[in-house]
Amino acid sequence: MELKIDHKSPIPLHAQVEILLRKLIEMPEYQKGGLLPKEVDLAKKLGISRNTLRQATNKLEYEGLLIRKKGIGTKVAEKRITTNLDNWLSFTQEMSEKGVGFKNYAVEVKWVKADEKLANFFEVELGTEVLSLCRLRGAADGPFVYFESYFHPRIQMTGNEDFSRPLYEILENDYHIIPTTSKENLKARSASAITAERLAIKKGEPVMVRERFVSDPGGRPIEYNIGFYNAEKFTYSITITR
Repeated sequence: MELKIDHKSPIPLHAQVEILLRKLIEMPEYQKGGLLPKEVDLAKKLGISRNTLRQATNKLEYEGLLIRKKGIGTKVAEKRITTNLDNWLSFTQEMSEKGVGFKNYAVEVKWVKADEKLANFFEVELGTEVLSLCRLRGAADGPFVYFESYFHPRIQMTGNEDFSRPLYEILENDYHIIPTTSKENLKARSASAITAERLAIKKGEPVMVRERFVSDPGGRPIEYNIGFYNAEKFTYSITITR
């Protein structure tokens, strides 16, 4: 693709650069993670100031189309998965509805002793054994989320369930437990060494952390879930009506 703008055109230079960049980032080499030309080099090639160039790149960055990394450069943002906070579905059901293919990279089921947070939420004694389900999930090109789920002993799950099925389908169909309420906490965090290794990112890169406190129609606790998401691949959306 020829990197050129028309300096005699009535269209402002920054607008021409924006159009040029929008075409550039659709090219396969940049869609696959290639870095854009360096800012100083691109400005020289186009015969414009770096400030003019930044007007265009800042807009595309604001729209979430570009990502700048200090010391590395600018690249095209990966297509994000948008998930709705006001949508009551398991991860498997939600991804299936969106037509997003994913796979389990790792599944671990074990019994653990309830710490203070679990004991308080489940209203059980500290140290009570609860079932833990840990899953590393992602697309064909790599993992993008790590989940830990813990279940109230009252449900009497065994750990031998087929966890390739949607989790809430198992709860509803096999144990007649209906999840109806979820209190959600969202926060940003720098990836620890273990989280970075799981998600195939660098330590210190941003991750989104989502906590779910799930209850049944009677308000009784069912599941505590915490998910660590690759922040570059997920967007959360919520609709609020006044």
